[in-house]
Amino acid sequence: MNYPRISIVTPSFNQGEHLEQTILSVISQNYPNLEYVIIDGGSTDNSVEIIKKYESYLSYWVSEKDEGQYYAIKKGFSHTKGEIMGWINSSDLLYPWTLNTLAMLFNEFDIIEWVTGLPTHISAGTGPQNVSQHKFINKYDIIGFNHKWIQQESTFWRRTVWNKVNGLDLNFKSAADFKLWIDFFKYTDLYFMNTILGCFRFHNTRRGAEKVYEQEVNNLITELRKNNIRDRIKSDFIKYLTLNSSLLKRKLSHKKTFSWYRHPEIFYDFTSNRWRIK
Repeated sequence: MNYPRISIVTPSFNQGEHLEQTILSVISQNYPNLEYVIIDGGSTDNSVEIIKKYESYLSYWVSEKDEGQYYAIKKGFSHTKGEIMGWINSSDLLYPWTLNTLAMLFNEFDIIEWVTGLPTHISAGTGPQNVSQHKFINKYDIIGFNHKWIQQESTFWRRTVWNKVNGLDLNFKSAADFKLWIDFFKYTDLYFMNTILGCFRFHNTRRGAEKVYEQEVNNLITELRKNNIRDRIKSDFIKYLTLNSSLLKRKLSHKKTFSWYRHPEIFYDFTSNRWRIK
């Protein structure tokens, strides 16, 4: 098997309680061509001690005051060269099969430039306490305000599309990830993989951030609708046809009723023992 280089970045600030679990969720996979970078924002807890414990597994790390999470992520990726990219925040987790699964997928399908797995969530421990079904989304769903969330912890992409959009837009302090997804959609479809890849952890330090994030997302979508009249018309047409029915929306997508309205899925075919695109 060919093992493409995978670049994972973890931004961190005073997350010593969970940081070690996050690190172990990445390095314990023993993926043979991994670039793992940690950018710490000058933590005053035991984070640096934890990072030093695992520094032999890291391609690069630093602990210094910075301008926030997204600045740290973009800075981290500037120290990488991998053809597959993703970030995992310092309290979240990857699953033991994630990196090998991504390698198989991106090796097999040149058409795929970014992919997301089933959303999962955790509060305590190391295993998922909730697994959600996909909320299938493309740019027309976003423009129609039909869906506002793509789980970042479960989403990975090729460096080629990252370079096309010049990475994260640091003008957005809370929803720069959502702006990145919008930029990706300008070039390629998001593929939905029927497995779990990453896990978001709920904890107290994240409470209250949702409203700020949602406001930035709403502003982004409003601007997108204003500047993309043709896409807005298509989006409103789909919304009218489906009346917000997710089942009808999927039928339109799967039957390819409109060539421009797609939600491509990736599923595992147990007969042939390989991933396939539906």
